[in-house]
Amino acid sequence: MAALYDEIGLGYDTTRKADPEIARRLRHHLQVSDRSDILDIACGTGNYTVALEKLGLNMTGIDVSKEMISKAKEKSKTIEWEVGNVKDLPYESNTYKGGTCTLAIHHFDDLLVPFQEVYRVIDKGRFVIFTSSPEQMNNYWLKEYFPKAIEMSANQMPNLTEVSDTLKTVGFNIVGFETFLIQPNLEDFFLYSGKYEPKMYLDEKVRSGISTFAKLASQEEMEEGCNKLKKDIDTQNVESVLRKYSSYLGDYVFVIAEKT
Repeated sequence: MAALYDEIGLGYDTTRKADPEIARRLRHHLQVSDRSDILDIACGTGNYTVALEKLGLNMTGIDVSKEMISKAKEKSKTIEWEVGNVKDLPYESNTYKGGTCTLAIHHFDDLLVPFQEVYRVIDKGRFVIFTSSPEQMNNYWLKEYFPKAIEMSANQMPNLTEVSDTLKTVGFNIVGFETFLIQPNLEDFFLYSGKYEPKMYLDEKVRSGISTFAKLASQEEMEEGCNKLKKDIDTQNVESVLRKYSSYLGDYVFVIAEKT
């Protein structure tokens, strides 16, 4: 996994940056005072780590990818950056007032040990996860064009029952869940960020920053899917495809847990 993200990290920030609304919701759900010490798990190139620092928090970011952390260090000299594994966090117990993890738990080999480690290093406070569920992903219109890739991506995504049960197993209380709907002005180009902008997926630079396409999709499926998508955009048939995949489940979800 580190090797994959070292490769993705080379051009990651071409299309990926923190979305202000997602950062604001993370900050809100943490429910901590300014200058609180917060750990960002699997921080990647640090986009949301930096955004949360700008929202008043003392941030530490950790990621398994050396390339990602190298990019992150260029963005902030006041954030503590660390290359490390979430299954063995290099921090003392009860160090942080909270933790975040954005679009990353599906890359963990399992949830139990990482969640145990997060619980250990948090003193008292919240752990806020931003993720998507298999049920949400199965309603993405991307299935129309990249069915195998989306199916594999959904299958590797922990469902919300597994996430909440594992959080409770390690000692967290579940505060709640908040669904998130993609808006047309979303600034971070992750998997379903092009919900209202289908032509975005025709850009190879965009696809290269999305792990579903970089890791799971075959070259054949990419070519066939993009050709079909381009044709539907040109004929405006894509509008009927988008309507067919509307869902009341939301597109992503915040999971809010708390150590008391």
